[in-house]
Amino acid sequence: MSEEPCPCGTGRPLSDCCGPLLTTERLAETAEELMRSRYTAHVHGNVEHLWRTWDGRTRPADVTPGDTRWTGLEVREVVDGGRDDSTGVVDFVASHDEGELAGRSEFTRRGGRWFYTKG
Repeated sequence: MSEEPCPCGTGRPLSDCCGPLLTTERLAETAEELMRSRYTAHVHGNVEHLWRTWDGRTRPADVTPGDTRWTGLEVREVVDGGRDDSTGVVDFVASHDEGELAGRSEFTRRGGRWFYTKG
């Protein structure tokens, strides 16, 4: 896996950050980590990671990353979503070539795994 900086904005190499989550080598330990990996999946067009990490109760029939060219992620606030929590919220701004997308994503943890619920 590449030593390029991870697109999620941590400053760590992709191979030590979101890369292992995208390749299923390990699971996200926190809601923020899952949020960052999902952003990276959008950057790389990794539909499988987006599908696998989306709560089946809220996931649409078709998960498609689209044609947006994402250019940066800023996590503004994290509410809960830690290793011992069952829910979490991540407030973020994702930049792209035509502007920004601000949002608050909700996450749930079931069976030891974090899932994106809604945003």
